[in-house]
Amino acid sequence: MKVAVIGAGSWGTAVAALAAKNVETTLWARSEELSAAMQRDSRNDSYLPGIDLPEMTFTSDLEAACRGADIVAIGVPSHGFRAVLASAASSIDSGATVISLVKGVEQGTLLRMTQVAHEVLSSGDHRHDHSHDLNAIGVLTGPNLAREVAEGQPAASVVAIPDGGRAEQVQAAFMSATFRVYTNPDVVGCEIAGALKNVMAIAAGVAHGLGYGDNTIAALITRGLAELARLGIALGGSPLTFSGLAGMGDLVATCISDKSRNRTVGVELGRGRSLEDVVNEMHMVAEGVKTTRAVLDLAALHSLEMPIAEQVGAVLYDGRRPDEIVPALMMRGATSEMHGLG
Repeated sequence: MKVAVIGAGSWGTAVAALAAKNVETTLWARSEELSAAMQRDSRNDSYLPGIDLPEMTFTSDLEAACRGADIVAIGVPSHGFRAVLASAASSIDSGATVISLVKGVEQGTLLRMTQVAHEVLSSGDHRHDHSHDLNAIGVLTGPNLAREVAEGQPAASVVAIPDGGRAEQVQAAFMSATFRVYTNPDVVGCEIAGALKNVMAIAAGVAHGLGYGDNTIAALITRGLAELARLGIALGGSPLTFSGLAGMGDLVATCISDKSRNRTVGVELGRGRSLEDVVNEMHMVAEGVKTTRAVLDLAALHSLEMPIAEQVGAVLYDGRRPDEIVPALMMRGATSEMHGLG
């Protein structure tokens, strides 16, 4: 068994470290300098400073990383996902299992990352010139703050792939004494939950930055879960997925943790800083900043109400003041708690 992890950010590195304890693993970094530093020091001090990494291969050669891999896990930001995978496609065996580690929706196309992967890997520029089986493409997601996972703190995740045998293969590759992996065939629900929870985390961060307390955050998280479920079910996801690790689990972690990039963006916006200043000083990508627009476009296509996401979008893109978010949500017309979920 061989695993290739594409993307040496904090999460890609943490996932590679998990796999390396079980199987032969290669971690690809775009930067040749970073790859060489990791090979020399067995650490990724650019993204996970102070964490010693297990034995694995580090490379900046994308084709070499993918060639011969049984599992290829893609951990680059959503806006670069298509281009990186297209560059790797000719080196990915048609029988390999491809896993997205990315929580986002592609801008413009509104495709989930597994849909992007299937489109790219079915384009013909693929090893052995075979269309990649959609049942072999999935996602690993859950309440997985990279640093805590890398430190060996107990955590759980879910791998969603239609092919149950492949799901178990991925489960075995990444599971450890400190990282428990469950399987779930609901790729749609898991991906939509992962993308939308970042939007909700920005809202929760804004509320915290404005000085609101635990009742407010709890209400935002709970109503945010309703929006996750509403969109996910409309796209074909299973309602049960949203009460699981990909849904409620990831939503809670991202909305309450000061390690969450998206929550951090919201906190700083709530404190009065500009989005440009906040994003420019961040070392890593906050997916929710771009994903919000795509999520709102998806909701509009399906005529869905997404009040929290709409307020986040108004702050990010339309110049609405963060202190207007909560009053706007509180003064909406009265409705049933189960509205849109039945």
